[in-house]
Amino acid sequence: MFVFFPRPPRLGFRKLPMNPWMIGLTIVAIGLVLALVIGLPVHFLVFDRKPHYYQTSFRIPGIEYSKELEITKRENYVDDIFRKSSLKGYYINSHVVRFRPGIDSVKADVLLKFQFAYANNENTIKKMAEEILNENLHDGTQFLEVDGSSPYLQVISTAKAEHLIHSGCGMGIDPSFLTERISNSGIFSQKASWPWQASLQVDRHHICGASLISDQWLLTAAHCFNNNKNPRRWTVTFGTTLRPALMRRNVQSIIIHENYASYKHEDDIAVVLLSTPVTFSEDVRSVCLPEATFEALPHSDVVVTGWGVRGKNQLREAKVEIISKDVCNQRDVYGGAVSSGMICAGYLSGKLDACEGDSGGPLVIPENRLWYIIGIVSWGIGCGKVNKPGLYTKVTLYRDWIKSKTNI
Repeated sequence: MFVFFPRPPRLGFRKLPMNPWMIGLTIVAIGLVLALVIGLPVHFLVFDRKPHYYQTSFRIPGIEYSKELEITKRENYVDDIFRKSSLKGYYINSHVVRFRPGIDSVKADVLLKFQFAYANNENTIKKMAEEILNENLHDGTQFLEVDGSSPYLQVISTAKAEHLIHSGCGMGIDPSFLTERISNSGIFSQKASWPWQASLQVDRHHICGASLISDQWLLTAAHCFNNNKNPRRWTVTFGTTLRPALMRRNVQSIIIHENYASYKHEDDIAVVLLSTPVTFSEDVRSVCLPEATFEALPHSDVVVTGWGVRGKNQLREAKVEIISKDVCNQRDVYGGAVSSGMICAGYLSGKLDACEGDSGGPLVIPENRLWYIIGIVSWGIGCGKVNKPGLYTKVTLYRDWIKSKTNI
């Protein structure tokens, strides 16, 4: 006789049907995990890249040193070298920061900009870049040659590199805007349009405008200091807004033209030395000083900038035009009061003009796509009145005086 024993039941989990919302949550959770696993490495490899700079020098054979050097082809050639190399994923651009005279050549100091994530890659990239330049330049058949008299690629800090890049004068808004727009009341200035514009302040209250002509010197009007010549009371700010200021510096000294007198408008010029040099950037740069022989012709388009008589917080700009001294000295205009040391600019119809709070600020003109300061806001009768355009100290007449005080 056989006896059958029942099998023990199998142990397991009962499968329950999943609700749609649970399926959705599961998919979201999986997506988040994948995003973290994949996204973080991508972030650090791509989005966390930082700029790294190397400084080097090239020899440019066959040309003479001059202020009008043209380097466009040679800069493009350096770009071509790296964009076709194994470093093309890291290379950004090159920038010529200075020219120096050499024997039968010109030497160019150049910054090479790369971008990568880890600082410990700095020497690896440097070595690879040196090898790439050696392969392309040592045969001497190209536009550039390696300058053997200087150290080869040197690592340079980002702050120092950007200071050098922006140290060239007169780089602001594209001058082509002069033919594209006209305003009847002046317009607000955009960021970095006029990076040399400064505000001279006493106890943090705006008094006058000024123009940065180097990393430590400002050019302004002498009459700004009629009531206070103590440099300790003055500070200087930069940026298109007064509050908040982009950068602030104390004043070390104020040098007023020796022949200036407050009861007259002649020799209305001064230079200001900052206690600490500024750090150049896209927003803070110097304006170019013209040669003493430069002459702005009547009807030339020029720009005046400032915060105005009401001390508005946002910098304003106005396009005006040069008016001949003969016209400005007519009886119904200024009746002979405009001297050879002054520039007349604006419109006889009025409206566009500098005003009291703009004193000391720049009147600039474009030349070869760079901006030059040709005038300093000095005086006038009213603001924007008919037949009473603005009068500006003529910078070219005082070019030697500026050099004697600043060595610029």
